[in-house]
Amino acid sequence: MRRCCTVLVALWLAGFSAGPRVAAAEPEAAKLGEFIPAQSPQPAPEISFTDIEGKAVALGDFHGNLVLVNLWATWCQPCVREMPSLARLQEKLGPGLTLLAVSEDRGGIKTVQPFLEKIGLDKLKVYIDPKSDVGHAFKVRGLPTTLVIGGNGEILGRVEGAAEWDSPKMLAILRPLVPASRSDNFLKGAWLDDAASNKGPLKGTPLKGLRVTDPSR
Repeated sequence: MRRCCTVLVALWLAGFSAGPRVAAAEPEAAKLGEFIPAQSPQPAPEISFTDIEGKAVALGDFHGNLVLVNLWATWCQPCVREMPSLARLQEKLGPGLTLLAVSEDRGGIKTVQPFLEKIGLDKLKVYIDPKSDVGHAFKVRGLPTTLVIGGNGEILGRVEGAAEWDSPKMLAILRPLVPASRSDNFLKGAWLDDAASNKGPLKGTPLKGLRVTDPSR
């Protein structure tokens, strides 16, 4: 069912004119919902969109973080299904990850705002792209599609179709891509807060010289 929905969405997005060039750029055997690494990372296009309040935002504003540009629409069931796991991914990877959920709905804010109020996912930062400029720039073939962009602004890969973003497999792929300084600070803060509260595994442990490790492992 998921494959069928994605194929139909891809046909609807035929205006992106990706054609054989995009098909040749990615492995034909790639499965929906799996990370497809870029064969040769290239700089992400200079694109802009608007936030839910109508403020213009540029992709370059998030340079230095691992960025996920998630292209979705309210009518796309696979898109909606993966949203909770995207929110959980943001919580697990912390501030070193910037998640941009960019709506391709042609109705713009008038369509997206009531939808967001209905599903209640207030932890996702949603943006609006009613003319599908972002989809065109990334030569997207269908929805949902998520672009993975490194801290240096290069496209590291993509995921076509819905994914379980907080699964152990996906976390193992994405966690090493978070810029080291951001990841270390996040983990350090989590552990020191735990120690200060005397509730966690660091209870009674001197903080001086502490080696910070990932508490989820």
